[in-house]
Amino acid sequence: GSAIIWDHDSEATMIQDVRIRSIEESDYDAIISVLDEWWGERQMVAMLPRLFFKYFNQTSFLAEIGDKRVAFLVGFFSATGNSEAYIHFAGVHPDYRKSGIGRLLYSRFFDVCRKNARSIIRCVTSPVNKNSIAFHSSMKFKLEPSSEVSGNIPIHRNYDGPGEDRVLFLKRL
Repeated sequence: GSAIIWDHDSEATMIQDVRIRSIEESDYDAIISVLDEWWGERQMVAMLPRLFFKYFNQTSFLAEIGDKRVAFLVGFFSATGNSEAYIHFAGVHPDYRKSGIGRLLYSRFFDVCRKNARSIIRCVTSPVNKNSIAFHSSMKFKLEPSSEVSGNIPIHRNYDGPGEDRVLFLKRL
C-alpha cells in the first residue's frame, strides 16, 4: 500500500508502494552488501550475522519501495525477560532518512510486541551515532542512567567489551 511519508522539508508527500514485510534469510546478502555504506563506512557487518534473518523473521521487518530495500529492523523477544523485547539493529538507506520509514518499522515492531504481551522495549547504540540517539529520543525512548555522562548522554563504558561504549534505551509501551 502507500503511506504518508515526511520529506526533508517537512512537507507531507505520498510515496506509493511502501511495503513492510517480515525479513527473510534471502534478504541477508542484499542488506549486508550496503550496511557499511549506510553507516558512513563504519564497519558494521560483523554486528548483523545471518542468524537474525533466519531465526527472528517474525519480529524483524523490511521496508521496500518497488523492488528496492530501503530500511530494515531486526528485533526479537527476550528469552529471559518475558515482558521485554529488544531491537538489535535498524537501518534506513541514507536517501530515505527522515522520511518516516524508520518510524513505520518501529511501529510494526511495537504492534507485534503488544500482541505478544511485550511492554518493555530495549535497544543500544554507539555514543558516536548522534542520529540514532536523536531518533530514539524522538520515539520516546528513555536514556538508561549511567554514572558517566558526556554532553547529557549517559555512557555505559565497555558495555560490549573493551572500548565498546554504548548508550542504552528503554521504552514502555
